[in-house]
Amino acid sequence: MIVPKKQEEKIDLYAESSRIALAKMIIRLFQLWNLTTTEQLNLLGLSPKSRSLLSKYGKGEALPATRDVLDRVGYLLAIHKALMLLFPENEDLLRSWVKSRNPAFGGATPLEVILEQGIVGMARVSRYLDFVRGH
Repeated sequence: MIVPKKQEEKIDLYAESSRIALAKMIIRLFQLWNLTTTEQLNLLGLSPKSRSLLSKYGKGEALPATRDVLDRVGYLLAIHKALMLLFPENEDLLRSWVKSRNPAFGGATPLEVILEQGIVGMARVSRYLDFVRGH
């Protein structure tokens, strides 16, 4: 996640340099979670025909400056950050949590919730992790 150097400093998520950094981060996260190409495209809200974009993002091409993509990336990085705070010493859980069955989601995996519900599912999973962190 991009963190301002100073509290009052604002990050312009629409700036190309920010979108390049976010693209590299999200591709690394997808690799950590061991997601298929189809899952990655779905999480970004991209067409299945956009497969070549994933490798371009990993090599430094900026994410599109659309609210939808930036919101999706924001939720996914927030989920990862929450997992790092909850399980700082458990690399295996950081990798596997999104694909693990969870009673909070009716036995579905967080990834299944996200893939089925899109950005609403991302928000749901993120809110759940915030709730867990608060208790």
